[in-house]
Amino acid sequence: MTKSTLDMSREQAQAAPADLRRASRILAAVVLPLGPAAVALLRFVLPYKTTDSSTEIVHRIAAHQDRGSVVVWLGLVATLTLVPAVIWVGRVTARRAPRLTAAALLLLVPAYLSLPLVVSSDAAALFGVKHDLPTPVVADMYTSTHPAMIVAGVVFVIGHVLGTILLGVALLRSGAIPPWAAWVTIIAQPLHFVAAVIVGSHLLDLVAWGLNAVGFAVVSLAILRMSDESWSPR
Repeated sequence: MTKSTLDMSREQAQAAPADLRRASRILAAVVLPLGPAAVALLRFVLPYKTTDSSTEIVHRIAAHQDRGSVVVWLGLVATLTLVPAVIWVGRVTARRAPRLTAAALLLLVPAYLSLPLVVSSDAAALFGVKHDLPTPVVADMYTSTHPAMIVAGVVFVIGHVLGTILLGVALLRSGAIPPWAAWVTIIAQPLHFVAAVIVGSHLLDLVAWGLNAVGFAVVSLAILRMSDESWSPR
């Protein structure tokens, strides 16, 4: 091989962009179950029930400040991981279920982007009880620090419940994962709604979000088995 040919080969190698598709697949596979798993633990250690009054919530946070702090940290983990997770799941389902995927992401992405404001209620209440603010003031901090927090709560509740159902149906129709895992994803959030709003069971909520994490973990395995070209065509 001549010197000029070697130089051309070096130039072509230098000019070729780095292929990060395998690394991005591994990153997606690792991140996918983290968000639902974090929320599962959050809902289990939550020191109050969703159905409690704001005054009862403040009293329970004051009595269990360590658990309240864990809730805020787990909320941060969920905030950082849930949006990329659902987008990556959408990448898996989009080819064979494009409309369902689009509808699911239109609900899920705004819902999970609203999560920081939802969790900030717990952070505000924890700050209030640590500084011995009056209970009515802390209760107001929890429920109505700003109207945007109320809007965020509505967007989060509606978006993540309906969106996860649609994403599970997209997984079922796409055949990307075994049907049982798609059904696990479909039933996870309705079960969470029952646990949080109707029966007030932290254990059932742990199971519900745990099912969500299991469904996403199965998607992780599917992503690891995909070729780079299927994951991200050049």
